[in-house]
Amino acid sequence: MESSSCCSSTAADPPQESFLQRTLERLPSTQSLKLTAEEAAPVAVVAIQRYLSEPTEGQQLDSYSYDVTITDGVWRAKCFLHPSLNHLVHRNTLRTGTDVSVRQCSFVYNERRLGHGYICIEKVESSAETSSLLPRINNPSSLPMLVKHGMERSVVLQSDVPLQVSRKHYLSLWNNDDPEGDMWISGSASPDPVLDVSKVTLLSSLESSFRVSWKPLPLLVKIIHKSRLRYYGKFGLKIDYPYQTYFEVADQSGTMSLVLWNELCPEYYLRMNVGAVLYLQNYTLKQSYSNRSRPQMDHHRMKIFTSVEICLNPRNPAADITVVSPKTVLPQWGLPEVSYHFTARSELEKISNGSACDVIGLVTFVGRVERVRSKGSKAPEKYWTYRWVHSVDGTSDRPFILELFSSSQPEIFNQICPMTYLVCTQMRVCQVEGSSPYLTSSCETEIFITGYHKGQPYVSDPRVKSFIQWTKTLKDNVVLQKTAVGGHYCYPPPPRRFSQSATDTSGQVPLVAASDLKRELESLQYREHKKLAIQGEIAAIRYTNYPKKVSNEPKNYSSDAHKDPADCLMSPSSDRSKANTRKRTNQFRRLKYKNTKEREEQEEEESASANEEVQHEQQECQDSPASSWESSNWSKQREEISEHLHHGGLHQDSVARRFTFDEKSALLRWSNLQPTRWTPPAAADAPPHTPCPGHYQLTILGINKQIAVDAAFLPVVRSDDPRAVGLSQDPHDNSMLSCLSSGFLCPLDSTAGDGELTPRESEEILATARGLENTHVVCVLELCQLGGDKVEILIDKVYRVMDVTLD
Repeated sequence: MESSSCCSSTAADPPQESFLQRTLERLPSTQSLKLTAEEAAPVAVVAIQRYLSEPTEGQQLDSYSYDVTITDGVWRAKCFLHPSLNHLVHRNTLRTGTDVSVRQCSFVYNERRLGHGYICIEKVESSAETSSLLPRINNPSSLPMLVKHGMERSVVLQSDVPLQVSRKHYLSLWNNDDPEGDMWISGSASPDPVLDVSKVTLLSSLESSFRVSWKPLPLLVKIIHKSRLRYYGKFGLKIDYPYQTYFEVADQSGTMSLVLWNELCPEYYLRMNVGAVLYLQNYTLKQSYSNRSRPQMDHHRMKIFTSVEICLNPRNPAADITVVSPKTVLPQWGLPEVSYHFTARSELEKISNGSACDVIGLVTFVGRVERVRSKGSKAPEKYWTYRWVHSVDGTSDRPFILELFSSSQPEIFNQICPMTYLVCTQMRVCQVEGSSPYLTSSCETEIFITGYHKGQPYVSDPRVKSFIQWTKTLKDNVVLQKTAVGGHYCYPPPPRRFSQSATDTSGQVPLVAASDLKRELESLQYREHKKLAIQGEIAAIRYTNYPKKVSNEPKNYSSDAHKDPADCLMSPSSDRSKANTRKRTNQFRRLKYKNTKEREEQEEEESASANEEVQHEQQECQDSPASSWESSNWSKQREEISEHLHHGGLHQDSVARRFTFDEKSALLRWSNLQPTRWTPPAAADAPPHTPCPGHYQLTILGINKQIAVDAAFLPVVRSDDPRAVGLSQDPHDNSMLSCLSSGFLCPLDSTAGDGELTPRESEEILATARGLENTHVVCVLELCQLGGDKVEILIDKVYRVMDVTLD
């Protein structure tokens, strides 16, 4: 064994005993070091960083590689994760903020570069869900970095760059659109240079200059639109920083596209914002690329030059870019003002599908961040990250329904929460037949929340000022009662009829074989969402209800005494809620019993006093019953199936929680994706435990009766459930099939409550399940990988075969 001189640091060597130091000392004597459970002391994961893999001979295990920084409380060590372990990151099993045990590792030297090598983790086991080491470390980055003796001068080992030296930068952990790492420069350059604007040329002159020999004169333009980043890295591409982004710039003659390329993106992207003025030299022109998204700019009322675009390159020639300080911009330059097209919620139904608009609203609901695999993308695979948001502007009793994809603004995207003012630009309108329209992001969408509005060009827009005046009439404690965070959410609801076309598959839910469902579930990565359909029959249904502890303490609903999310789901106004339940039960019976005499006899037979009903329901809840139904053939079929997929179930992450300011930080952590770097949480930074509401667990038997799958069904019960927005609430008879088809209980409860069926309602619905016996159905399923072994399978809608359209 070598002496302790084999490892060193830029800081003084810590005197404490160190597991990482001991391990590094042992590595040179063996090709691969295996550690026993006693030897493998727990280490905490403080960072996981992703980048494009180096191409290898033979089969490529993964498109991306991961560097993992761990600490034993004395040293930090940045290690390379062996590609065979990448699946642990894909499913968020290996994640920041937890303790792990390294059971096998090796030291890898770079054979093509002197003085460079790193620890490779080859086997790792989870030690603790929550780290016991990290709470004792105020700032992990202050700990010295463990480096093998002789490699202290390696810039790679001491910098925020990948261990694989052919890669120069990290990517965001969960998508390719967000800036990641220290190389992204923000803020303005200083000092302000002296600009010679006497020889600037206009955009209108560039079209005539294209394809002729010319010396480009300086341009003086204002940014009026900005797109998200595009990462185009792939194997074999010898470009260190393969990034591209588009801007729309304008002067007094019109507008034109501008493209920022490669390493200029980290240097300038965060500084080139809408409203900024640019002084450009050494640019080039090229023919416009037609097959790309463009912002809708009719409201600017300026001439749009589309034949050529301005290119800013890092070399050949190296573009000279000056972001002009706002205080030095002169009116005589004649640059146009940035214009917006704000649309009120009351106007949304009248806007044509695909049109672009800007919106401002007060956020009332923020869904969890999910991921979806980019369609048609070849290796390396790409994921989009997105979340659903509701916001209100006071012009309608309906909210904006916003599908927000990452806009390369992670510091804003991850901080969206209820009670904030949200501005979204260049959103595209999606009209939905039979439901409310929603808005989805475009490549040019930007988002801004409270804390980021200052200095934005839209602050003087009349629609924005009108919205601010409306918000002054609101009371926080009233609005807070209508807020929610996280949980399962998907929009728009499925159409009334399920269609399958052999020619046009766009927009339709893929119908998969039951045998392919297992592969689909196993291929899901962390927070990846998929919607698919299977055909078969419903073989069994079980209703599960959990008892809740109801506090007798008085609740204070003022804005400075916010409620616990769990309590919010159970209160207030229990008497009013019970009255609503009786009203809904009566309507259930009116719809169920079409014959008047039969209905009267039934109501007389089941009439009971309010107190008796309350006592009955409380007793049933306390007993936690699990009512069930099975088809007459299921006991036999269960013995004959080849596989039963038991993934389906309701998880804590499946259910939205009420927002409070006291728990803001905890709720944001819970609803966002796992962070790349661990940061110390605030005090009590964990959302309180919320019991899963009562729900139905269904077993779906594949049409060929070989595979069965379990899925959860959580009907919408309250009108203030975020999932109720946009639902087509046509009356139905509250049978099991009609609830599965519509997704809600009729009518929705309009009072705040616990969002659950009463035991009696659940039994009455379950009693109608016999109508599903031997019924051929198509089930639309929502799949989401919630991390580790947790997979969410929820039923979105059930169609009878007679409700299917074949083209």
